[in-house]
Amino acid sequence: MRQLDGTGLKRLHRDWRRRTDGRIGLVLDDVQSPFNVGSIVRTAAAYRVEEVWASGTTPPLDGAKVGKTALGCERYLQWEPAASAHAAIEAARGAGYQVVALELAEGASPLHAAELGIDVCLVVGAEDHGLRPATLDACDRVAYLPQLGRVGSLNVATATGIALYELRRRSW
Repeated sequence: MRQLDGTGLKRLHRDWRRRTDGRIGLVLDDVQSPFNVGSIVRTAAAYRVEEVWASGTTPPLDGAKVGKTALGCERYLQWEPAASAHAAIEAARGAGYQVVALELAEGASPLHAAELGIDVCLVVGAEDHGLRPATLDACDRVAYLPQLGRVGSLNVATATGIALYELRRRSW
């Protein structure tokens, strides 16, 4: 075994792109930490997120502090600021996405078992309080990531990365 070189990486990723159907969008609502936003941006670029809406207090994806962890990956994403989570959700729905909140909430489905369409926009929120009830109500579905340990929740960037992987895995 040896690590892949640049050409080998391109071939590997091209093969997976050919196997992958559907579009993924992302709404970041009040994700305040620029380092979490940067981490989300880098992961979103790796999983070919088509569109990102930044609402509330989410810093701009091309901001200097976001760039410290995004490492320039924002250039691979189409993104725009949104006046509110509701405006971002409506924009995503208008672009043809099924809008799915990622939240530990009553009545939520485990993400791996949720009935989802081919084009999904994931909505994630602030670490302290998650998504507001009005935001949850505006979404088509609410899903969560099952956890087994004694920790009650995950960092928003970690949770978003796991969810993006699961959305792509479903099409494979």
